[in-house]
Amino acid sequence: MMEDRRVLISGGGPVGLFCALLLGRRGVPVRLFDINDGLQNDPRAATTHPATLEVMGAAGLADEMARVGLVAPLFQFWDRPAQRKVAEFDHALLKDDTAYPYVVQCEQFKTSRILLDALKALPNVEVIFKAELTGLTQHADSVDAVVKIDGKEQTHRGAWLIGADGGRSTVRKAAEIPFEGFTWAERFLVLTTPFDFEARLGYCYRTYFADPEEWCNCFKVAADGPPGLWRTVFPTDNEASEESLMNDEAVQRRLQKFFPSDQPYDVVHRNLYTTHQRVASTFRKGRVLLAGDSAHVNNSIGGMGLNGGLQDADNLARKLADVITEGASDTLMDLYSLQRRTVCIEFVQEQSIANKKRLEARDPETRRQNLDELTRIAEDPVKARGFMQRAAMLTMQSRAASITLDHA
Repeated sequence: MMEDRRVLISGGGPVGLFCALLLGRRGVPVRLFDINDGLQNDPRAATTHPATLEVMGAAGLADEMARVGLVAPLFQFWDRPAQRKVAEFDHALLKDDTAYPYVVQCEQFKTSRILLDALKALPNVEVIFKAELTGLTQHADSVDAVVKIDGKEQTHRGAWLIGADGGRSTVRKAAEIPFEGFTWAERFLVLTTPFDFEARLGYCYRTYFADPEEWCNCFKVAADGPPGLWRTVFPTDNEASEESLMNDEAVQRRLQKFFPSDQPYDVVHRNLYTTHQRVASTFRKGRVLLAGDSAHVNNSIGGMGLNGGLQDADNLARKLADVITEGASDTLMDLYSLQRRTVCIEFVQEQSIANKKRLEARDPETRRQNLDELTRIAEDPVKARGFMQRAAMLTMQSRAASITLDHA
């Protein structure tokens, strides 16, 4: 029966769609449900690191991502109060480590669009929008998902269920998998503008500003074409009202404080979101598997969240296809959980927290040490390469591959 092999997926973002594509190409029947009425034009998550480009390239997708995005070989750190560039890193140092010695700034909705277009060639994959998963029941060799479509609940049976339905994952909650970690005290404010920070101020496409009062990330995306858009990310008071943070006067004041201009900024998008650092206690429970934000969330500094999710999808789909089509032991899915959860904690969580602390440090001596260390690393090719291997998530992928069930 088809249900003996079918994989159900909840969540039609890039991670769920990538799982569906990789499984579908291996001949696995897939049924994907998404609560929305179509792809979401989510402006978040643009940076695609070399390690993820390797995964996407193996699936034949990296070139298209570069075509609709921006290739960004450099990233910089600045000391904002001193208006001083502290360090610049060039991915060219990784030319012997990867076929992709650069980052591609490809917005999340573009990645989703590329994946959905690729899925159209697979008759064994169904994508059902306006379908909300509301519950699940596990059995010895299958799992039932309760899905609400057109106001009516239906039960869909599959051999496995993948939860790729975001940080508030219904799948994770229904499977009673704890989501361990904490929530940051401040929210992140994202302001998007066509102001050309490169031409006007000399910043590259990915720039990080350390400031004891209010750090900032500034990066460019292609948007709908030249000249592109720039996104700035700031920490904000968690107690302040949304209106007080996002009204026109407050937005202009914040941008002018950081980047003085003789003209008001044209702000085309603004968003305020709560930031968490959490990891599921397991990425597998019976026949339920978690990937992406359903399994782990982190602050956005360094752009590691969606990258980790797409790497989850690659690892999960390869192993699950072996189980379903090759008769491999389902202990492979325990290995998936162990590999991805371990590197999520050791790299994504650790690195994203360290990135934030580096930018927000207030103690003058700590700030000096942090910034001086970045300068020393950037000026030493050997140290810079090691730093970038980690930032590019290449070290993380190597670590994941080294983990076995016997030797974590």
